[in-house]
Amino acid sequence: MQIISTNIAKPTTFMWHGKEHTTGIYKKPVDTSIFLGKEDVKGDEISDRKVHGGEFKACYLFSADHYPYWKNLYPNLEWTYGMLGENLTIEGLNEKELHIGDIYKVGNALVQITQPREPCYKFAMKFDSNDVLQQFIEHGYPGTYIRILEEGSVTTGDTFQLVEKAEQPISIHQFFKLLYAKKKDQEVLKQIVNNEALPLRKRVKLAAYINNG
Repeated sequence: MQIISTNIAKPTTFMWHGKEHTTGIYKKPVDTSIFLGKEDVKGDEISDRKVHGGEFKACYLFSADHYPYWKNLYPNLEWTYGMLGENLTIEGLNEKELHIGDIYKVGNALVQITQPREPCYKFAMKFDSNDVLQQFIEHGYPGTYIRILEEGSVTTGDTFQLVEKAEQPISIHQFFKLLYAKKKDQEVLKQIVNNEALPLRKRVKLAAYINNG
């Protein structure tokens, strides 16, 4: 996996149901390295820290390999890397091969794979589509957030070197399907609820589904 674009957002305001909202989803490529901090990417806008940023969502990665799929669906949008809201656009990122808890060295940083993106209304607003959220879920390739174990700078051209594999190999793709499945795979649930690469609140919520669907 290799970084092909580093992307940063400035705060952008928009109207939604009669109220003004601010978002950091409008990320644009920058021609400099970016610094991965414990809680966020330095200089990047995070408007709602209840759902973005923090230890388990410090930085968002999306695969350049999926851009053709989205460009085909929305050809009239102004396409640049960062369009999916990612800080790092990665060539060769495959959600079926990334496992929750995997640890990688990239640039000067040490990072851990945590959880997939779950799309929200701001994503729909950016794409100006009522269908995009369901399309994102059905496509099944949501990119991934990472936890920053050791802070550091990364830049275009840096590659991800696997340092340590997760003990329980649940892929980002597999976990994303689990989140939206009406009938949840019990074996996957039992493995994932003890994975400390996920925030405790999410693990507690998933544990409620064990033996209940």
